[in-house]
Amino acid sequence: MLNKERKGGYSGANIQVIPHITDAIKEHIYHAGQDTQSDIVITEIGGTVGDIESLPFLEAIRQVRHDVGSENTMYAHMTLVPYLGFSGEIKTKPTQHSVKELLSLGILPEAILCRTEKPLSKEMRDKISLFCNVDKDCIIENANAESIYDVPLLLESEKFADIVCRKLNIDPPPPDLTEWQELVNMVRRPERKVRIGLVGKYVELHDAYISIVEALRHAAIRPLVEVEIEWIQSGDLTRSNVAKKLDGLDGVIVPGGFGERGMEGMVLAARYAREARIPFFGLGLGMQMAVVAFARDIMGLEGAHSTEGNPQTSYPIATIRADMRAPADEETMRLGAHPCRLEPGIARTAYDRETIYERHRHRYEINNAYRDQLIEKGLRVTGLSPDNHLVEIVELPQDVHPWYVGVSFHAEFKSRPNLPHPLFVSFINQMAK
Repeated sequence: MLNKERKGGYSGANIQVIPHITDAIKEHIYHAGQDTQSDIVITEIGGTVGDIESLPFLEAIRQVRHDVGSENTMYAHMTLVPYLGFSGEIKTKPTQHSVKELLSLGILPEAILCRTEKPLSKEMRDKISLFCNVDKDCIIENANAESIYDVPLLLESEKFADIVCRKLNIDPPPPDLTEWQELVNMVRRPERKVRIGLVGKYVELHDAYISIVEALRHAAIRPLVEVEIEWIQSGDLTRSNVAKKLDGLDGVIVPGGFGERGMEGMVLAARYAREARIPFFGLGLGMQMAVVAFARDIMGLEGAHSTEGNPQTSYPIATIRADMRAPADEETMRLGAHPCRLEPGIARTAYDRETIYERHRHRYEINNAYRDQLIEKGLRVTGLSPDNHLVEIVELPQDVHPWYVGVSFHAEFKSRPNLPHPLFVSFINQMAK
């Protein structure tokens, strides 16, 4: 958002764009509440207080309080309270400095959530309260947890929700966390483990695929399954090592991505999973590479590819729609929720409905010029846009392969711990048999 100067620092011209960015952020916050008719809008600002990248966002939430009134806003600040093992001390100075930075920006937090690996004593809480000018009962211990799903229960034990409701003048009934407690109990007692190979181009940064990993874990909760991820760099896969790297896996998932790098490895992973009858799930680019592998192997189209990976390919299996081509990349993206009509198959059984809405973030589509040939050779197209123009879901028949599905959309975006995505549930259940 702010372009750094070649010699370091930021120019005055760039700093002047902050008010415009701030206004845009505020409008986004307001529209989020209005468009969904929500009573409360939760806005999270990540990063470290004081970093120049976060200035427009912090200024935006400062102005929101000015616009809507202090009785309609609450600032909660999460900060690290480190433990020094060599001296056995918990240090509060980083928290004090962080709050001081916030104060200099015009923001006074009304609750401080303290990330800590050791319990906070009353003395530590009192110290933070005194030097940060925050009520004692609003110093919240946010201790390390065995599972991320424990965190809501831990915050409830600290009465954080009561503090928020009090600050916002809300008088709700007592929370019923029975379902969530049951979910946490199931997470703690898996009965079996499945190993899933995640074959992607950004695996060095696991957070790049955090939505997929969490969607897998959501789907594994009720079957009492523990998911173990085998991170596989698609760029490292070759014909000579693919069997060794994927052997012994219970399933293979190939996620989305952009650019040519690693595509051939994804093709190899899709081919191996198809031939070895390993449950396979392709998302976005992963689906396209599965279709490319099918075109090369089953249809005999040597050199078939996506035009993203090879603009000169003789067999462009995936390409940008003619009506979407534009000079600017952002104008070719298919974004947001789009409808999909389902035909009988794995996906239709998983969703148990005829029409679904899923979120997209991609440019390339399966080329309709090859659709009939793909179907004739045995690839099933079980999800289409309502106008029958866009291929959304492909499958292999279950008498050919037990579970082989590719989708053009990001199914992981709609998964929740207590409402896992149907396709991820079906994928996990297949491996857990």
